[in-house]
Amino acid sequence: MRFPVRTARLVCGIALLIATATSSASAQQAANGDTTRFVILFSDRVAGQLRVWQEGADNVSDYEFNDRGRGPHIRERLNSDELGYLTSVNIVGHNYLKDSVSERFNYINGVASWKNHVEGEGSRSIPRTFYSSLDGTPAENDVIVQALLKAAGKPVPLFPVGEMTIEKVRDLEITAPNLPPKTVSLYAISGFGFSPFYLWLDSDKRFFATVSAWSSTIRDGWQSATRRMIAVEDSASSIRFQHLARTLAHHPSGALVFRNTNLFDAEHAQMIPHTTVVISGNRISWVGPDAAAKIPAGAEIVDAAGRALLPGLWDMHVHISPGTDGMLHLAAGVTTVRDMGNDTATVLSLKKKFDEGSEIGPHMVLAGMIDTPGPFQVPIGLLASTDAEAKAAVDRYADLGFEQIKVYSSLKPELVPGIIAEAHRRGLRVSGHVPAFMTAEQVVRLGFDEIQHVNFLFLNFIDSVKDTRAMSRFTAVGSDAASLDFSSARVRSFLQLLKDHKTVSDPTIGTFEDMFTARAGTMSPNMGMVADRLPAQVRRGFFSGGLPVSGGLDQRYRDSYDAMLRMVNELFKSGITIVAGTDGWPGFGLHRELELYVRAGIPPAEVLRIATIGGARVMKHDSSSGSIVPGKVADVILVNGDPSTNISDIRKVETVVRNGVVYRSADLYRAMTIKP
Repeated sequence: MRFPVRTARLVCGIALLIATATSSASAQQAANGDTTRFVILFSDRVAGQLRVWQEGADNVSDYEFNDRGRGPHIRERLNSDELGYLTSVNIVGHNYLKDSVSERFNYINGVASWKNHVEGEGSRSIPRTFYSSLDGTPAENDVIVQALLKAAGKPVPLFPVGEMTIEKVRDLEITAPNLPPKTVSLYAISGFGFSPFYLWLDSDKRFFATVSAWSSTIRDGWQSATRRMIAVEDSASSIRFQHLARTLAHHPSGALVFRNTNLFDAEHAQMIPHTTVVISGNRISWVGPDAAAKIPAGAEIVDAAGRALLPGLWDMHVHISPGTDGMLHLAAGVTTVRDMGNDTATVLSLKKKFDEGSEIGPHMVLAGMIDTPGPFQVPIGLLASTDAEAKAAVDRYADLGFEQIKVYSSLKPELVPGIIAEAHRRGLRVSGHVPAFMTAEQVVRLGFDEIQHVNFLFLNFIDSVKDTRAMSRFTAVGSDAASLDFSSARVRSFLQLLKDHKTVSDPTIGTFEDMFTARAGTMSPNMGMVADRLPAQVRRGFFSGGLPVSGGLDQRYRDSYDAMLRMVNELFKSGITIVAGTDGWPGFGLHRELELYVRAGIPPAEVLRIATIGGARVMKHDSSSGSIVPGKVADVILVNGDPSTNISDIRKVETVVRNGVVYRSADLYRAMTIKP
């Protein structure tokens, strides 16, 4: 369910638009040979297109893709001056979640005027700066590049704040069927996010592609070259992150000792003051009262001065990407993540790099996605249309060391029993979305070990929604969840069913906070507490809003979100196991998820237990992880506060120990241009 991030500007991925009706002149121009065509790929599958053409002095682009019933179709018109700076921008349409958006910018005689859903509407005299749109198409990449190249190495100032620079990385010769070989060049643009943004230019230094294992935009005809380009780009990116791993990791030469800690006993969900913890190598070797501690000779001693020492946190629902995701998790105290579906080669490579320490990131537990081919298929993962194909997909994941299978929304219902049987035979857990035309009750009875996303629990009672692939899996919950009678026999029976079957819930409640309660032009409630610490262009994206909500339904959606929080509380009170997963921002997202569990009514200490030993126990890693006891892997975090009484103190992580290696959270954040 993760939204695709527009990599050019890291604005949380949902600020994309659909075009309004085109003029006959535009339609004719788009049909002629002057149009440059790009394809949008999800993994290796074509999911949409980008067309770019000139109308007089205007650069016009049309952008559309389909992502499981969501997705944009954008029309953008641009004009620029002799330096490549934008002088006029006009964007119309609706975004990834189908909410209408209109954006415009003009710069005339030293006066900038603008209208968008973040900065509102206004005008003022300003020096010439480059306007970075909130809702533009990937065609803007070419305009950005031309302005940077004309600047000849000097930074280009951004509107409303910031600056960007560009650096060439390397050349690459690529081939494709029925086309002559082409040399393309990889460039890195800095200034938009936590790390440089990579894109590819052709020999004329025009925009050619952006690529990743999850999604790519590439010049039509060259789709077959994406895998090689991804490998080259990942290799270039790794050089930077390998340097950070060498400079930011501290390897104690002897024992590492934390004295005078307020230690969180995850098993009993309580704090134990005046406790010493001794770490030898990558293992916890001793835990006990300060007064009884025997400090090894030559040990490195950290006086915690009463600060909280917790087991490393578990985020049980991520889709990790190469780059800064690993560092963001670790800086926030997340030492283990469960990846809930990704490009197989990508996650196996990242897991290896994180474990060997060549890049910075958490331990990774892997789940593999299975879906059925079709218009709503998952963008990445293995596909199956028959029982034999489904069994082969399960075995493929099992052979690669994956520990869980995640069923996706388009999977044929008749394939579910076979997947569950084969996965359980191979020792894998089974979880997922509730497939289309099935109910949560049905998948629980068939043997699901876990259900992702709290909205699917509500859909069990919204009889009008049969197709769980469509947008109604969100909008129907927004309009109907508030009316659910939690005391009804049907709801109580369902909760008892979950308990009897020991079915785990991965509610990802934070993902729905913005979806149901964020409004365009106001700060994201989910990211508001950290927004001012982040790069300015990232912060702008937090005003994008969530699902389109008509005026009459505004309060209804907010009430439905409160019902989601109540569902989390009912799960907890009913004795149903909850795991803390985010499906959102790395690191920061888990902090918010835990705050929301407390808001739902779960005591802070119990929330910490969920996010530590709870995740480890569900994945059967509790013999080596999840609590601070002798013999377990040395994954601990030092927190300046007591999150067992004030859960928001979990945001004050100072020191992270991952497998015995020490990191300073502030150093990790600074390396990503984030204020500590």
